[in-house]
Order: sequence, then C-alpha cells, then structure tokens
Amino acid sequence: MSGVQNSSSSGAERRVVVLATHNPHKVEEFRTIVATTRPDIEVVGYDGPEPVEDGVTFAANALIKARAAAAHTGLPAVADDSGICVDVLGGSPGVFSAYWAGHKKDAVANLELLLDQLFDVADPHRTAHFVSTIALVVPGENPSERVVEGIWPGRLATAPAGAGGFGYDPIFIPDGQDAASERTVAEWSAEEKNAASHRARAFVELVPLLATL
Repeated sequence: MSGVQNSSSSGAERRVVVLATHNPHKVEEFRTIVATTRPDIEVVGYDGPEPVEDGVTFAANALIKARAAAAHTGLPAVADDSGICVDVLGGSPGVFSAYWAGHKKDAVANLELLLDQLFDVADPHRTAHFVSTIALVVPGENPSERVVEGIWPGRLATAPAGAGGFGYDPIFIPDGQDAASERTVAEWSAEEKNAASHRARAFVELVPLLATL
C-alpha cells in the first residue's frame, strides 16, 4: 500500500495516514482536528490486530500502537495514547485510565471509581490534566519515529455533567473558563473541544512532522 493517494475530484495528492485505534470516537475527533489544518491528509481507521499495550508511559504505548499499524498496513501510522492524571493521586490513573476499573475498559465504571476515590477531596485539591501523546511511525526505505505531547489542565467536578464527549469528559472542567459559567468537557460542543483539547494541542506539535511525509 502507498502513503499517497490521488484525489479523484481535483487530482491533487492526498497523504493517507492510518490512525492506530479501534475507538470510533477517537477516529472522528482526530479526523475533525486534521481537517481544519491539513485537508490534504486523509485519516483512515485501523482494522488490524491490536498489540499488547504493556508500556508504562504514554509515549511507550503510543509507539507500540503506531509501530503495529505501520507494519500491518505499510502506511504512515499515527497513534494516540491519552489519559487523565489527577494530582492528588500522584498522576493516576495516567496510562491506566482506560482500565481504571478493570480490564473491560468500561468508561462509566472508570469514571464512577475515580469520583468515589475523590469523594472527600475538596475542590482546591481536585486539580488534574488530560495528556495526549501522539506517535508518528513512517515505514519504508526511510523509516522514522517521532513523538509529541499535548497537556490540557483543569480540575475534576464532584458529579458528571453533560451528554457529549466520552471517557472522563463529564467530570473534567478545563482551566481558563469564566467561574460563573464553567462547564465540563461533556457540556462543550465538538468544535469547542476539538479546538482546545489535549489531542488538539498535541496535533499542533505533530503538524510540522506530517509536512515531511
């Protein structure tokens, strides 16, 4: 397979990049972020085997996933490993965010467990941040690997609010909002989230690397 594809409507070259995830929410979010800054890049989903994510850092897991997708497809592959880090918990759940309540990756159970662990923690001590680490692996004659990171600071609410987003979005209140109208990410529009999120911030760092494909 080739990493370059001709657009049927304009004849312009489009770069095809595999997003190494089976999570449809991440695919849609990443496609939207990419489309606003690099419309010449087509993000395609990955339907290959999932590797064992046994890294102990976001970077290690992102590279594991990107390497597997690049090897399986022969295309440049991008993988995001992300999670929420709570200061009072020493940075946990961190790389274990998706499995915090067990190996089934139950998002609701993860969120409820985290809230339960913080039930008596006062608001000033509920600071947290989302982390997105993106790995880009390019296979072929001139292989390369690069890693970038985005951090989105905020704090955790005491109860879920909002019907949008996914994962821990219903309890994450990003910094920088007016105190009288603060909202969790699940109460933001997709456009608002995609402009400010940890993945958006990491992608800003990734754009110069995509230009070299």
